[in-house]
Amino acid sequence: MAEAHAAVAFSFNVTPEGVDVKYNHEAIKAVWFSGVHSWKLRFIRFKNRCVNILYPAPPMSLFLITALVMGLQLYMERDLSCGAVDYAASFFPECVHEQCELFAALVFGITVWVAYVLVWRYTLKLLFLNHTWMYSPHGRMSLPNKIWVVIVNLIKGTKPLLFSFQAALPKLPVPSLRSTQKRYLKSVRPLLSDIEYDRMSKLADDFFGGIGKKLQRYLILKSWWSTNYVTDWWEEYVYLRGRSPIMVNSNYYGLDVIFVHPTHIQAARAGNMVYAFLKFREQIEHETLEPLLVNKTVPLDSVQYERLFNTTRIPGVETDILEHINGVTHIAVLSKGRYYKVYTHDHGRLLQPRDLERVFQQIIDDPSEPLKGEERLAALTAGERVPWAKARKAYFATGVNRASLSTIEKAAFVLVLDDVDYNFSAEDQDALSDFAKAMLHGNCYNRWFDKSFTLVISANGRVGFNAEHSWADAPIMAQIWEEGFSHETIDMGYTEDGHCKGELSSRNIRPIRLQWDIPSECVDIIESSLRTAQAIANDVDLFIQVHNHFGKGIIKKCKISPDAFIQLALQLAYYRDAGKFCLTYEASMTRLFREGRTETVRSCTVESSAFAKAVCEGDKSDEELKKLLLKACEVHQTGYRDAMTGKGIDRHMFCLYVVSKYLGVESPFLSEVLSEPWRLSTSQTPHSQMNKINLAKYPDHVCTGGGFGPVSNDGYGVSYIIAGEDMIFFHISSKRSCAETDSKGFAKKIVAAMADLRKICGQ
Repeated sequence: MAEAHAAVAFSFNVTPEGVDVKYNHEAIKAVWFSGVHSWKLRFIRFKNRCVNILYPAPPMSLFLITALVMGLQLYMERDLSCGAVDYAASFFPECVHEQCELFAALVFGITVWVAYVLVWRYTLKLLFLNHTWMYSPHGRMSLPNKIWVVIVNLIKGTKPLLFSFQAALPKLPVPSLRSTQKRYLKSVRPLLSDIEYDRMSKLADDFFGGIGKKLQRYLILKSWWSTNYVTDWWEEYVYLRGRSPIMVNSNYYGLDVIFVHPTHIQAARAGNMVYAFLKFREQIEHETLEPLLVNKTVPLDSVQYERLFNTTRIPGVETDILEHINGVTHIAVLSKGRYYKVYTHDHGRLLQPRDLERVFQQIIDDPSEPLKGEERLAALTAGERVPWAKARKAYFATGVNRASLSTIEKAAFVLVLDDVDYNFSAEDQDALSDFAKAMLHGNCYNRWFDKSFTLVISANGRVGFNAEHSWADAPIMAQIWEEGFSHETIDMGYTEDGHCKGELSSRNIRPIRLQWDIPSECVDIIESSLRTAQAIANDVDLFIQVHNHFGKGIIKKCKISPDAFIQLALQLAYYRDAGKFCLTYEASMTRLFREGRTETVRSCTVESSAFAKAVCEGDKSDEELKKLLLKACEVHQTGYRDAMTGKGIDRHMFCLYVVSKYLGVESPFLSEVLSEPWRLSTSQTPHSQMNKINLAKYPDHVCTGGGFGPVSNDGYGVSYIIAGEDMIFFHISSKRSCAETDSKGFAKKIVAAMADLRKICGQ
């Protein structure tokens, strides 16, 4: 059985009779083939790196251009080098003059080729700096932009690798101080009284006209030196330096498709999903995954894919670090409080779904009990970061604990085989909300919250995930989620009795039970972390609203962006709920730039607040309200586009604040701005980025999306996904300890606001 296997390849004891060596044949083989697999990946990465260095020029261009230049130079007597080849050859004796002339022509040909590559690359980078196409009305592109699209498509080629565009992507620009000041003051105008606004305007004038200029110079210098002036500081100071628990506060979750339950066999669902995820990892490693293109033309930055697998957040006393390991071919499995190591490759080949199902079934059937401290071990990752960091150093730095913890942290990801059923439907939104809570925090010790992501399979075959946030943003997880469902639906499927398709191999790969030696002192720390985590989990008020009255099909008939429509509905719902407006956060991406992550769209605007007030006052006709709605949506869309194209304000002010801290400069303006609470934090989850599942053919395969915990103590977190033409899912979170918030009540107000907007639009 699985529990009989040690977690190490070999061990030895020294006795009076000699050295007694014990080794595990399967583990030795797995280690060998893991090493072979790792070296193959190194070769593939080296080859792909060479191709990416040359991009957008094809590798064959080196030989063609060099041969052409040498032919013209040597045999057709066309001196393209302006005498440089003859001059170089003149330094050598006459007896080797011909060979030296040949070598000099070769060097000159390579130089011409390098110049050719650089010209094309920087031409492409300049073309990618154009963002005017984003501001064109939907379906109506200007002639200059049409010409621009043709030129870009001609230069960028047809089959780029995943990371081919990285060197051609432009850097994120630093906005001017004047533009940031103007946009900031406009964004807070609906939130402040006249007196408060005048005070904030004076603070802004003092800052942007004074110390802000010095901070800006340092920031511009950083933008010249670094690849992205925001990303490293954002990752460090927003995520890794936080000492509070990451469960609920930072991690987010994703849910299963709602209308389809492909199998009730837990091990079978795990087999197919794990196989699909590992195939996605192969595409990343081999760079065969197609880069995402906006409008099939402009690439998005791909660097976040690098840390999707084999990545763990390592706790520290002052700051955490992200540890990423290449070439590891195992996953960690948690089942009934016991941890296992499962090799995913056999003789260098990925195990098929049927074989993975057999391995997972062995784990499920294992009758052994958890070791001391093992069952609740993951609570350390759910609690405060400092106790976890100290416990890791004290109790997991040596011996069997270190080996087992290293197995988890180096794994591709963690698979959790839950021992409970989850039954939900579009009609039973309370059950769906309970499932979401299970994915967000579980019981606080059955998710490894430090892992890049934890894949969860329920006892009746439902699937979800919990993801750590610092290594990448939600669209990356949304993409692998889409990939997993499309593989499961189109490529793999299940037999009539619910098992994975395919034949079992003759070799029975067995799981390896991880061993632990956890002392009582460490168990006390685990229990303390668990109490902290349970207090946070019990305070979460999470509700999922299935909005099936209408979807983007009706919204598009109103000639309004679905995202802007929903954001205006949220503003109206919040105004009705709280009787006032609040600072509203909507996440936007900046992946049009190299190593870009996110920017903030401030959805509460002068125009949106005017619309919401007019609706509630009830003294305007639907025609007048529609004009206000269209104006507010137009302003929102412009703000979203500005955020995507590097004209946002929040990341700029955040970086100015970081520079001020490095310089020891206190700014009342920055301190106040950075301490303002986001009482309404929103985000849209993309439903389909690769168009792998045709919803016209598979209408029931709509994804439920995912969500996150409340950002403010007295506010709401709202994540939404536009699923097909007729459905929208809202994931609404708040804190039970706040008497002013109620997630289910806010959901009802969102539904009412959506209906009001539809009525105003005449649909």
